[in-house]
Amino acid sequence: MPANDTEQLPETQAPPPTTEEASQRQAWSSEGYGLPPTSDKPPYGPVEPTPSRREPVERPLSKHATHLFTLSYLVFFAIFGTLARLGLQALTAYPGAPVVTGVLWANVGGSLLMGFFLEDKNLFREEWGDVNQNNNNNGTGIDPSAESKRHKSIKKTIPLYIGLTTGFCGCFTSFSSFIRDIFLALSNDLSDPSTPNGGYSFMALVAVILITVALSLGALIFGAHLALALDPLTPSFPFRFTRRFIDPLFIVLGWGCWLGAVFLAIWPPDRHDNGPEFWRGRAVFAVVFAPLGCFLRYYVSLVLNARLPAFPLGTFAVNIFGTIILAMCYDLQHVDGIGASSVGYGASSSILTSCQVLAGVMDGFCGSATTISTWVAELNGLSRRRHAYFYGTVSIGVALGFFVIITGSLRWTRGFVEPVCK
Repeated sequence: MPANDTEQLPETQAPPPTTEEASQRQAWSSEGYGLPPTSDKPPYGPVEPTPSRREPVERPLSKHATHLFTLSYLVFFAIFGTLARLGLQALTAYPGAPVVTGVLWANVGGSLLMGFFLEDKNLFREEWGDVNQNNNNNGTGIDPSAESKRHKSIKKTIPLYIGLTTGFCGCFTSFSSFIRDIFLALSNDLSDPSTPNGGYSFMALVAVILITVALSLGALIFGAHLALALDPLTPSFPFRFTRRFIDPLFIVLGWGCWLGAVFLAIWPPDRHDNGPEFWRGRAVFAVVFAPLGCFLRYYVSLVLNARLPAFPLGTFAVNIFGTIILAMCYDLQHVDGIGASSVGYGASSSILTSCQVLAGVMDGFCGSATTISTWVAELNGLSRRRHAYFYGTVSIGVALGFFVIITGSLRWTRGFVEPVCK
């Protein structure tokens, strides 16, 4: 280090007068060589003290920037997951389909991806950028199970990981839509009704529960197995590149897409056409409400899930709350003069708009606030089996009870009217 650099150091960081292992020092021995007389001068000039070089200190990561990146990822992947769920439901709903509950395939796909991300060890290998520490931890002296737990706990704090799991997987799956399908099976209102009496409706109810839970749990485990099988081929996200370029990019993508969806909802492209405005009712309103539901689930789970380790209270709360909101919207959508009309497609534009908004709240807000992927991951990850059975049974029972009280009171008294935006 140059002399002028040492002069600028503060007093507490001044270099020591001599280094601990100076290169000019030699090991003198009284046996082989005689000690130099004190009057002799050293063969070289006076040795200047070599200042110690300070290691470069990395700037600490900003908590506010990390929080902004996390929210941006949640916005983008909430929109992406909602569109993927609606698109997959449209693809799997056709005459003669073996499964008439379209959200089943989205729940299975989201659970598979959740299992992959939970078990994967390569995508976020660099964690928060401390590559040297990660390499040292992979040595033979470290317990592999302890290292795996440490890595899983750390990667859950990375914004991109939160966006992929809480954002995409959570919004790709929907617990409230699953409960709605259970009720429709109970009330004989599925897309292919063929049950002659209530006994068969009960069998349909049990079938929807068993198929969804079993396939989602199986997909979660298969996703974990897939992550282990692809471990040698899975790349890693470079931390510095992600932090400097990818994270800021998703600020623009996430909030920009959400703002664009709001503009499309206000000024739909088919407003000046001669026919009714069907364009924004298919997905735009759902995209507008999806990030709000994702934010609700993220913050409630962050606050409540750690309070009861044997019962994830946060996920339970948002699943029940989202199911209640969906039941209320489903009721309003099937009431004449609000979301439905006895004259069918000749209804006024206000009824059509209200029906589309209610559909957007159900598909966007409720679909994103409730989740199957996190729910089955918690069922599979609880420490004791009886806790998992209790948590799963209470979640389905309470949610279905609210849905029957709210929606069943209309269905079995006045009856449903066909929505104008279906």
